[in-house]
Amino acid sequence: MVSVPILGVSGILLMLASAGAAGEVPSMEASLGALPAYRPVRGEADWLIDPSPYKAGVFRKGDKEIVLSNGLIARTFRVAPNGATVGLDHLGTGEAFLRSVRPEAELRINGRPYAVGGLVGQPVHNYLLPEWLERMRADPAAFELAGFSVGSIEQRFAWKKRTAWLPADPPWPPKGAALTLAFRASRQILQGEMALAKLTVRVHYAMYDGLPAVCKWLTVENGSGKPVTINECTSEILAAVEAESFVETESRWRLPNMHVETDYACVATRSTDPARRVVRWGPDPKFRTQVHYRRQTPCLLRVGPRVGPDELVPPGRRFRSFRTWVLLHDNWDRERKGLAVRRMYRTVAPWVTENPILMHVRSARPDAVRLAIDQCSEVGFEMVIMTFGSGFNIESTDAKYVASLKELADYAHGKGIALGGYSLLASRRVGGGHDVVSPPGTAPQFGNSPCVGSEWGREYFRKLYAFYEATGMDVLEHDGSYPGDVCAAKGHPGHRGLGDSQWSQFRTVAAFYRWCRGRGIYLNVPDWYYLNGSTKCGMGYRETNWSLPRKQQEIIERQNVFDGTWRKTPSMGWMFVPLVQYHGGGAAATIEPLAEHLDHYEQRLANLFGAGVQACYRGPRLYDTDKTKAVVKRWVGFYKAHRAILDSDIIHVRRPDGRDVDCILHVNPRGRTRGLAMVYNPLGQTVRRTVRLPLYYTGLTETAKVREKGGRARTCKLDRRHGIEVPVAIGAHGTTWLVIE
Repeated sequence: MVSVPILGVSGILLMLASAGAAGEVPSMEASLGALPAYRPVRGEADWLIDPSPYKAGVFRKGDKEIVLSNGLIARTFRVAPNGATVGLDHLGTGEAFLRSVRPEAELRINGRPYAVGGLVGQPVHNYLLPEWLERMRADPAAFELAGFSVGSIEQRFAWKKRTAWLPADPPWPPKGAALTLAFRASRQILQGEMALAKLTVRVHYAMYDGLPAVCKWLTVENGSGKPVTINECTSEILAAVEAESFVETESRWRLPNMHVETDYACVATRSTDPARRVVRWGPDPKFRTQVHYRRQTPCLLRVGPRVGPDELVPPGRRFRSFRTWVLLHDNWDRERKGLAVRRMYRTVAPWVTENPILMHVRSARPDAVRLAIDQCSEVGFEMVIMTFGSGFNIESTDAKYVASLKELADYAHGKGIALGGYSLLASRRVGGGHDVVSPPGTAPQFGNSPCVGSEWGREYFRKLYAFYEATGMDVLEHDGSYPGDVCAAKGHPGHRGLGDSQWSQFRTVAAFYRWCRGRGIYLNVPDWYYLNGSTKCGMGYRETNWSLPRKQQEIIERQNVFDGTWRKTPSMGWMFVPLVQYHGGGAAATIEPLAEHLDHYEQRLANLFGAGVQACYRGPRLYDTDKTKAVVKRWVGFYKAHRAILDSDIIHVRRPDGRDVDCILHVNPRGRTRGLAMVYNPLGQTVRRTVRLPLYYTGLTETAKVREKGGRARTCKLDRRHGIEVPVAIGAHGTTWLVIE
């Protein structure tokens, strides 16, 4: 592994030359000379255990290259004869991910396509040799590099932290280094489109300390006197080394070993789903010497929306694209790759680590809400959400109703409880010409949906802003959030037509979520809006599961958590506990009366608090007797006593199957407690087992102190695979936990 020194605090700034006045700024050679030299040094720390040695910076390499590196990965740029990425390397493994040079971006402006940067003339596209770069040339029809600037990472939007819900205090913005390449239209472009003479395309990069990931986005500044339209935007193009080669076509190809994600994402409950909208792996038409007979190996990454953005940029204004994150993996191991993605989220969207204990109260009547608030306060819950079907109406403009909700919010805050409610946006019809008009042969994602750009949609969001300003509430559960539907309507004020309809609707929703994040408003959104400020999405379950017999629910719940946390942190997904009947199932599925099914209720609390996963406890109350109250309070106390480690990442030891003990292991190599294992016995008799715990990601190397349920510590020696074996005895349908120090 390699680490490099960070750039100075002030950074270096190159001012762009105005057209025809290049002599007014330092030469590229002088500007490169002001950067520190790239001198990689060997580092041995595993970044998932100790990321501290790996600091991001911007460096010069020779007289024609810039390197953005943090000692884990490096992205190398040529600055002459044009700006282009010529290297994308994982320094720990020595793996080169790039095999061919492409433009930094592609834009369609005023109906015409343009490349931004890049080099042409590579002899073959199977691999890339440094000596070939000396003979490669600029594309005369591409935008040309005019200058660059470096500095630190700026926050994407404000975040008001709720520290009581956080296991730690993560930095915001993340620490790291930023590089911006600025491009201007070439002489050949200007011969056909003089309106682009004062257009500046800036390609922005951010690299983070201690994380093998780089973020990229574009801005287009219109310095002319006329509006321009950004019809299409492909902001990342990587000709990556193929993950595998086959002569014949495979039913499912393995893609290059990198995780690619954007903040232009919706209609999903896992990170790989929203990528289908803008992240596309496909065949590379230039790669004519590949092994596959039909040349269909998916090894060309293109990141850009299928529709639009088609944004009109007035004179003096700026277009800002979505952002793309590329995370390079150093291993194909599923757990390690999942840990890397989870670390990325903790770094670039740290609000997802807020993990309040919440209740869904099923009635929004003031007396019912006050009872829920009181009970939450008594047992240590931290949030009440007036759930779907409760009668809560966030769209009401009735002054008396809004005032009554402010009273409830003040009452909740006086008890230390956050309060909010449920609102449905999509998957409904509003009529009056305000619904999505789908192109022929298509339909909205959920069958029906209002257009966010309609007058109804604009009024809906005006009501949401006004509601939170007036009531001071601090929670929104936003169901059926905008799912990415396009709209062909001509009369909606929020978009001009089909081309900009998706982009404009998405930006309206994202802007509201970012506003909420700046005010400390917690967002439960069953969709992949994490990178725009939402905090929690469904962990992954089928609602009809909660109509099954109670014992079956216990196993399925643990399976859902086990499966849902490969790429999510525990705090990123909610589960569901219907305290009253939900969908069906009758008495065999129902927890109420709580005191009559206390063993089951306690098992659900042990499942969820033991996983660090919060559930929507939906019902009129959390307890019905003192004994029930004591059980709830005990498990809340367990969670809060171990909050830092329980909110840490999960190592998947044994998946629940109902046939033997199952186990998950929380790990935190930087915590006071390094690990906490939850072991569950689904069987109807006491079992004695020796459980093997893989402790590599705890950061422990020789010995571990293990305490069962807070008992006396015993010292265990780690074996050559960084594991220990611990004997346990667990009663029928019981639970135990092991704290590792």
